[in-house]
Amino acid sequence: QVQLVESGGGLVQAGGSLTLSCAASRRIVSINAMDWYREAPGKQREWVARITSGGSTNYADSVKGRFTISADNINTVYLQMNSLKPEDTAVYYCYARDLINGNTWGQGTQVTVSS
Repeated sequence: QVQLVESGGGLVQAGGSLTLSCAASRRIVSINAMDWYREAPGKQREWVARITSGGSTNYADSVKGRFTISADNINTVYLQMNSLKPEDTAVYYCYARDLINGNTWGQGTQVTVSS
């Protein structure tokens, strides 16, 4: 099972930017995709974005045009968040999809956007 380490969370004012990172503890060639999810207080965890090993990306409608998912390789993924809104406040989790080693969640990182 892959271990994922997240970083980059913090407090930012509305309209500001923040970039999250998520890295596998070691290089794993069998990871097919990396996703970002978020969980706001009292709400279900929701999917935010995905990047595949081939470089294709998908976004939730709520973040489309503001967030960008990218990767140095499929083992290291980033989420660049621009034009942040208070409703973006949540704990953000990365998620590695790997049929060989199993799917793995990151530990989560708190993003707080003040008005």
